[in-house]
This record gives sequence, C-alpha cells and structure tokens, in this order.
Amino acid sequence: MIQHTAFFGDGEKVFAFPTRDLIEELERKTGHGVGALFRRFRASDYSLSDVLQVIRLGLVGGGAAPGDADQLVLIYGVGRPLAEIFAVADGVITALFFGSAPEDPQDGTGQTA
Repeated sequence: MIQHTAFFGDGEKVFAFPTRDLIEELERKTGHGVGALFRRFRASDYSLSDVLQVIRLGLVGGGAAPGDADQLVLIYGVGRPLAEIFAVADGVITALFFGSAPEDPQDGTGQTA
C-alpha cells in the first residue's frame, strides 16, 4: 500500500488512499477529480476544504477511525498556519501520484544498512 507518514497534530500519522472508493470520496468531497486536485495543489490554487479533506480521508485510509480523523482535523487543521497543514496534505497527494519516498538506507549509526 502506498502511504505517507507525517507529523500531524499530536504525533506521526499514516496517511493513505488504498481503495478506489476512498479516492472517489475525496473527489466527491472536493468537487474535483483527483488529477485536477493534484494540479490545484501544484498551482497553489487549492481551498482550505481541499487541504482538510485530503488530510481527513488520508487519515482514514491510513487506518484511523473516521471519528478520530474528524476530531484530529477539527483540532489541528484549523487555527494553524495554512502552509503547515498544506505541507501535510501535499505530501499525501504527492504520495498518491508518485508513491512513497524510499526508506532511508542508513541505520541509526549513519552507516548504510
């Protein structure tokens, strides 16, 4: 499963869009196809709702209960600098298009594993 891990709210969270249904829900909630939504992010032509829906549904796809995802977005998605929450959403949608970043090949000592 393609996933993205990022700090959001109170800790590291896993975000993913593992099913077609979840991607279609994102399209329905934002009113844009996933390709158009990605282009809007690249052009900095997104809405706050776009950003929050990517985060909320990405959390659900990453394994969070829908109620928990809603609560996290309500608490930590509003009232924070938009650039901060956009960075999370942008990482999520970029992973959806291009895959996850490869794991760091170094172990804790700085040596290649």
